[in-house]
Amino acid sequence: MGAATFGSTLWAEAPSRSLRPVLRPAGLRQSARPQAPALEELIRESGLSGKVSVAVARQGSASVLEGHQASSGQPPASVTKVLTALYALHYLGPSHRFITSLVAVGDVSNGVLRGDLVLRGGGDPTLDTNGLADLARTLKAAGIREVKGQFLVWGGAMPSVRRIDKKQPDHAGYNPAVSGMALNYNRVHFEWKRAGSGYAVSMDARSDRYRPDVTVAQMKIANRQLPVYTYKSQGGRDQWTVASGALGKGGARWLPVREPEIYAGEVFRTLARAHGIVMKAPKKSNGAPRGVVVARHQSADLRTILKGMLKYSTNLTAEMVGMAATQARGTPFTTLKTSAGAMNRWARDHLGMQDAALVDHSGLGEASRLRADEMALMLARAGQQAVLRPILKVIPLRDANGRVNKNHPIKVKAKTGTLHFVSALAGYATAADGGELAFAIFEADVSARNRLIGADRERPKGARSWNGRAKKLQQKLIERWSTVYGA
Repeated sequence: MGAATFGSTLWAEAPSRSLRPVLRPAGLRQSARPQAPALEELIRESGLSGKVSVAVARQGSASVLEGHQASSGQPPASVTKVLTALYALHYLGPSHRFITSLVAVGDVSNGVLRGDLVLRGGGDPTLDTNGLADLARTLKAAGIREVKGQFLVWGGAMPSVRRIDKKQPDHAGYNPAVSGMALNYNRVHFEWKRAGSGYAVSMDARSDRYRPDVTVAQMKIANRQLPVYTYKSQGGRDQWTVASGALGKGGARWLPVREPEIYAGEVFRTLARAHGIVMKAPKKSNGAPRGVVVARHQSADLRTILKGMLKYSTNLTAEMVGMAATQARGTPFTTLKTSAGAMNRWARDHLGMQDAALVDHSGLGEASRLRADEMALMLARAGQQAVLRPILKVIPLRDANGRVNKNHPIKVKAKTGTLHFVSALAGYATAADGGELAFAIFEADVSARNRLIGADRERPKGARSWNGRAKKLQQKLIERWSTVYGA
């Protein structure tokens, strides 16, 4: 029975004499809680190479209940996005919305814009082809059917970054370019099908309603087995090749976009042309446009965006909302690392995370470090729980055969983090008896990651089994804590 239960009990009358304890039946003399394996025993039996850092705290507590190497900095992977979400909410607010607009620079007469039209990016990480189609429809409704000047695209609302992390493979769709203009998470859809003795390939910006082809990203099939992909930037275009030996009968995948402004401009031009609006091929604008806004597209509110980011772990969203927060903070920056540095300082000042050392806002950079004890205590604060619990993802626990157990008595809402030889989980666990815990688990074999080079970085030997063992250990730790500390 917890202290809160004792504190709520009131005696109607004081007893007239001291009460002797009544013996319980023999079967009830032992603790009702089953015995749980020791923490170090679970970690040792997991067979994980590298280092495991864990910490758990009770809801509202200012101290760690139990930890193992809890003060040692570890790569947090996408658990970083939890801090990014709090950072963005602090400086932008949950109702913040990003605006993408069309700006007319010149006079409009009889449906003709005698000047430039500028597609102005407003830092919206969730803008998709459907959103651009809505903008094209609004432009038509505004009475514009022809643009005599240039069609420009401005992404300067944020610094331009060619890729989030330089160590990732060129073709990793989760590692695109970043700027103030983004479309479809800055990914292009590559599809191939058998056609006679060869293949038919397409590159498009598809959504559930549209499928506009693009030329800013181009693909050629090369007669080889390896490497599967090659990439180079040439003439402001993304030039790809793919090995014929890897294509099989057909398939599709999303590839990263390195020219987000031209990508968005090309797609918008196609959609506008469907409405009879004539304009030139897009060019990148070097300066912010000054003119009349003739159409605008508004994103969902930030809280909704962050819930999607935490559910699907979208790196581009994390980087863009993180940079937007740094701008709102008033801190000058030119790179993801300097923006992350501003978030580190905020985490120290506002969250008590004195050793936060992140190099980006998504967790993709392997040089980032967080401490398990600081993360668990930050999550345990009542204020953080009220903000984070509603937007964190439900993490289902599994049965002995590895199948999802929807009826598992322990309920978890948390953020996962996964890189090769790195696995992390941080969030909240509700025990079977209602006890509330905050926890952080960081597992990493940094030496194994440092040995990865070239093609080994996509599917390195042993990484899948290592990460599988790491996830099994995470569940065992949560089950232990819920058993020992649940109430």
